Amino acid sequence: MKPKHLKKIIYHLLVGGFAILLLYPVIWLIMSSFKLSENIFVTAQSLIPNPFVLENYAQGWEGFGDYGFATFIKNTAIFVAFVLVGHLISCSLIAFGFARLKFVGRSFWFAIMIKTLMLPYEVVMIPQYIIFAELGWLNSLKPLVVPAYFGHPFFIFLLVQFIRTIPRELDEAATIDGCNTFQIYYRIILPLIVPALATTAIFTFYWTWDNLLGPVLYLNSPAKYTVSMALNMFLSNETVSNWGAMFAMSTVSLIPVFVIFFIFQRYVVEGISTSGLKG
Repeated sequence: MKPKHLKKIIYHLLVGGFAILLLYPVIWLIMSSFKLSENIFVTAQSLIPNPFVLENYAQGWEGFGDYGFATFIKNTAIFVAFVLVGHLISCSLIAFGFARLKFVGRSFWFAIMIKTLMLPYEVVMIPQYIIFAELGWLNSLKPLVVPAYFGHPFFIFLLVQFIRTIPRELDEAATIDGCNTFQIYYRIILPLIVPALATTAIFTFYWTWDNLLGPVLYLNSPAKYTVSMALNMFLSNETVSNWGAMFAMSTVSLIPVFVIFFIFQRYVVEGISTSGLKG
C-alpha cells in the first residue's frame, strides 16, 4: 500500500471516529425516544430500545391541556419567520451603510457596534425587560421580534466583510447608469451577497428555533409557548418527568434543523469563508 493511500485511510478513520463521537448524544437521544420513560436511564448504556415503543411520540404530540405540540411548532415557526425577515432587512442595510457610505463617525459607530458583541445578554436583559414592560409588550412576540429589525452585530460584521469584497467599480458603473444609493444596494449589492445572506438566515434560524431564555422572560400564556418552552414543560420537580415524551418531541424539533442544514450547508461554508476576505 502506498504511503499516500495509508494517510488517506488513517485520516478518514480519525475523522469518522470524531464524527461518531460528536453524533453519539444525538443518536442516544433518538434511540431513547423509543424507550419506556422508566427504562431510559436504567438502560442508558444500551442504544437499542427494549421494548421498542411509539407511545412517547403520541403522548408528546398531544401536548398539554388544550394545546397540542403542533401549536408550539406553529408559534415557533411564526417567531422564526419574523426574526428572520428582520435580520435580513436590517443587517443588510446597516452593513451596506458601513461598507459603502461615508458619514461622520463611521469608524466610531462601527467600533461601538463590534463592542456590543462582548456584552452578555444578562447585562441588557433587565433594562430591556423594564422597557418592554413599560410599553405593555409582555406576553407577546413584540419583545422578541422588534429588536431583530434594528440589526444584530454579528451578522452586520459578517455582511460588512462580504460587501467589502465586492469591487467599488460596480457602484460607480451603476451611478453612471443613473442608480441612486438605494438602487445600488437593491440592484447591485443584494444579488451579490446571497451567500452571506443565506448564512445569516441559517444561523438566525438555529439561534431563534432553540431560544429558551427570551420566550421564558416574555411569554406566560401556554397558547403562545414555543417549542423550547414546551419541551421544558415535560420536566417536573413535583411529579415524575415524562422523559420519553420530551425526547420524542426533541427528536421532532430537530428535523427542521437537520433539513435546513443539509439543504443550505454549501451557503454556510461559502458565506463564512468569503466574508473573511477583503478585496
